[in-house]
Formats: sequence, C-alpha cells, structure tokens
Amino acid sequence: MKTMKKLTALLLALTMALALCACSSTGNTPTDAPTQPAETQPAADPTDAPTEEPTDAPAAFTTVEKGKLHMSTNAAFPPYEMTTDDGGFEGIDVEVADAIAKKLGLELVVDDMGFTEALLAVQNGQSDIAMAAITVKPDRQEVMDFTDSYATGIQVVIVKEDSPIQSIDDLANAEMIGTQKGTTGYEYCAAAPEDDGYGEDHVTAYDTGALAVMALVNGQVDAVVIDNEPAKAYVAENPGLKILDTEFSNEDYAIGLAKGNTALLDAVNAAMAELKADGTFQKIVDKYIKAD
Repeated sequence: MKTMKKLTALLLALTMALALCACSSTGNTPTDAPTQPAETQPAADPTDAPTEEPTDAPAAFTTVEKGKLHMSTNAAFPPYEMTTDDGGFEGIDVEVADAIAKKLGLELVVDDMGFTEALLAVQNGQSDIAMAAITVKPDRQEVMDFTDSYATGIQVVIVKEDSPIQSIDDLANAEMIGTQKGTTGYEYCAAAPEDDGYGEDHVTAYDTGALAVMALVNGQVDAVVIDNEPAKAYVAENPGLKILDTEFSNEDYAIGLAKGNTALLDAVNAAMAELKADGTFQKIVDKYIKAD
C-alpha cells in the first residue's frame, strides 16, 4: 500500500514539472500566435507642407541674348542718342538704358538703326527695348507695350531766320515740310487737312532729323517739325536757323517693349523708378540738357 502511495506521489510530481516547462516555453516563443505588423506613420512629404511664397517676388524675365540687354535706337537724335567720335554711343536714352541694364544685372548692347526699324526690332524679338525719344500713342500701343513715361517731348518748328513762316499757322502756306521718317512729327504733318494736317503731298520724310535740317539749309523744304531738344542742337550747329516760339505739340516719351513681355516690362519699370528716386536719372538729364 505504501508502495502504491509513493508511486502516485511520484507521478503527480512529474506531471506538475512537465506543466511548468510547457508554460515557460509558451511564454518565450510565441510562434503559434497570430502576428500583427506594428503600425507606423508615413514620413512627412516636404511637398505637402504648406509654404509661404512672397507675393511681391518679381517674375523671372528673359532677354534676347543671355546676360545682355539689347536696345534698338536711331542714334541721330541729340541729346537722347547720338554717336561719338570713336564710334560709340552717348545721350540721355543711352545712359539711362545702361543704368537700367546694370540694375537688372545685364550688359547694355546698343543696336543702331532707322527709327521705324528700331520700333520693329522689339516687335520682332530682335531687341529687348527700344529707346529713341519714342512717343506713346494709341496705334503704337496696339503692337508694343510701353513703360511708364520718363520724359515729356515737345515738338517744335525750325525755319530759316528770314522765312515768311513765323508762326504755326503759317505752316499751312509752306510748300514742303521736312520731318524724320516714322515719327509723330511726320504723322501730324502728313495727316489730311480735315484732320489738322497738311497732306502727304506737302511733307517729305528723311531717315534722320539731321538730313531734314540739311534739306532746310539747302532750300529743299520750308520748315522742319522735330522734337525740341534735337532742334536746339541742330540750330546751334547751323547758323541762320531758328525755332518758332509756339510749340507744335506735347508728347510723352517711354521705353518700348514687345507686346506681352510683362516680366521684363515690370523689371524695367522698377529699375527706372529706382533711378528716379536716387537721383541718377535727373543727373543724366542735367548732363545733356542745361537749364536755361
């Protein structure tokens, strides 16, 4: 009997030991339990983060030639644009354009051509800006964009000192009036009489203002209609000529650009505003136009 009890106790002890081993093994290796991957948050996409872009940042602009600002002009219109003895260029428009180019981090290139061609150059994408004492008027605004006005142009009449033409009204009696080709002076004079002009038959257009004045000196025309500042220079160079006291017309000068080139237009306007604000623009004007 005692032997039976001992055997039973031994079996009970062995059963408990096996149970403890099984519990220990299950706790350390959960190979039979279903597994769940750990949840992770995706890395933040920097493109999804809200960004604040400055609303006043200037739009990027392009030019005809990288690093350069091409200016088309007619360099025969003192004191705005003219050639130097060494073949270079000078004048109000030239120096202002150079100052604008520097503001924009560009190098100025002056492309000299006829006045009409200078306007066409920007329209055709051959130059970036046109500066040649250009008057802003509706028909030009249809094919070009213009900056803010930077000067006021006054059209005047040059005649010989002994000419019977002594007033603007006397121009109606002139047999022939000289102007520069493509200018507002030509357009005003060549307009029909009912449009306050004198008719195309009474107007001759020359490639430059200087040629028109030479025609006056030689008696080929009776008067020349041209801007006031160039007129002063031409009269000073040609004794026997004078400017009539009455102004022929008043106009605004601006820089011409290709239609729709908004980025460059804004950049040029901003540069010009800075040049006016810091006095650079006025210094350039004073250099060429002396106070009376």
